[in-house]
Amino acid sequence: MRSIWAQTCEIPPRAPLPGDLETEIAVVGAGMAGVLISAALQEAGHQVVILEAERIGSGQTGGTTAKITSQHGLCYAALVRSMSLPAAKLYAQSNEAAIQGYRRIILERGIDCGLETCSSYVCGAPGTDPEPLMEEARAAAALGLPAAFTADVPLPFPTAGAVRFKAQAQFHPLQFLKAMSDELTVFEHTRVQAVEDHALFTGHGTVRAERIVFACHFPFVDLPGMYFARMHQERSYVLALAHAPRLEGMFLGSGAGHWSLRSYRDLLLLGGEGHRTGENGDGGRYDRLRERAAAWFPGSREVAHWSAQDCMPPDGVPYIGRYASSRPDWFVATGFQKWGMTASMVAAMVLRELVCGRDHPAASLYSPSRWEAAALPGIAAEGWHAVKGLAKRSLQIPTEAAAHIPPDHGAVVSLHGEKVGVYRDEEGALHPVEIRCPHLGCQLEWDPDTRTWDCPCHGSRFDRFGHLLSGPALEDIVHEDA
Repeated sequence: MRSIWAQTCEIPPRAPLPGDLETEIAVVGAGMAGVLISAALQEAGHQVVILEAERIGSGQTGGTTAKITSQHGLCYAALVRSMSLPAAKLYAQSNEAAIQGYRRIILERGIDCGLETCSSYVCGAPGTDPEPLMEEARAAAALGLPAAFTADVPLPFPTAGAVRFKAQAQFHPLQFLKAMSDELTVFEHTRVQAVEDHALFTGHGTVRAERIVFACHFPFVDLPGMYFARMHQERSYVLALAHAPRLEGMFLGSGAGHWSLRSYRDLLLLGGEGHRTGENGDGGRYDRLRERAAAWFPGSREVAHWSAQDCMPPDGVPYIGRYASSRPDWFVATGFQKWGMTASMVAAMVLRELVCGRDHPAASLYSPSRWEAAALPGIAAEGWHAVKGLAKRSLQIPTEAAAHIPPDHGAVVSLHGEKVGVYRDEEGALHPVEIRCPHLGCQLEWDPDTRTWDCPCHGSRFDRFGHLLSGPALEDIVHEDA
């Protein structure tokens, strides 16, 4: 199902790339990051074109809960410990500047996107020790953030208190994106299939650019950069509820099984049930959210549900800057975790300066060339997941037969002596797919909640018939017998 953002905002279509083209700057991806970066560079006097594989805002921007906040879970005490006090302060300041950046643009351009100023809360589960919340509040306040611990949390169910950040914001992301993209050159349905030096190759022609910005959620050029080894992807789920109380603020649960809440007009958005992409074989994520909705908001009614995906760097800080030292004219913005709206504006601010040949105070913090000791265990874990995914494809022999798959479900099976993925539609027809991910060869897994084939190694996703939904893979997995 489409998100309420997609249901309530129609962005006019753009034509695909008409043929070969030369430009000063090419930006890959027309989500929030790509559009904000392009607008900032165009405002600075540069010639910019955006190449979008599908539609403007059709990727992760359309699935966000659209919180604009510098409160990213319980992150600041951890950043002080793992990096340093100055690094944590740069993170705090750049994200607060991002909030002000949205306010400035919306005010100056008169964008009607439902921007609301409100407080943001990270809440403890009832009966748990509030000390981690208090520690986070002290750390955030010491960094100059509008933070404090409060026992008075405006929710209709108990908590152990919360860290409250004042003067945060929420909005309608696609209404904002529609206005911001109006004055930009965007070529839709133009998937970049390869990049070499200053050339971007698409099915509609080649674009040659002096500089290239990868703002496509997950960078698909593996070498140099090796972003596939430096982060993983996670999915999370959202219900839109009618007949639920309007909440004054944005809320997030801390600890295991964390959840998210915010209001939009007469609807309440309940999110959560996150997991690593490709590791949801049992499903039931939406059902568990529905159980929570019934307990917390009796009488509420689900009117929409959807899911989204996030790139997770091991040290908790996005990668924004030069793609790699060997590609000084390539730039990247990725690894936004669950905070893509704020991080997109940070990326626009940082990359505007770097592309223009200037420095930015937070450039070293976000630099993709960093290899902090704190990140090394996470990088090693990503390598282990890749090895496990490759081994599973090579060694696991499926015992289930295609005939046993229920309607509207998929499974990895043996079909005609070959290991494949098979989806059985509601009429009983079988739709086989190649079970090997075309990115780096890991075995794909069926996700019963989203009806997709997902890669547990690097997060590529394909619809039930094998068509590519999101990368880093660049090809479909439709089986030759389909």
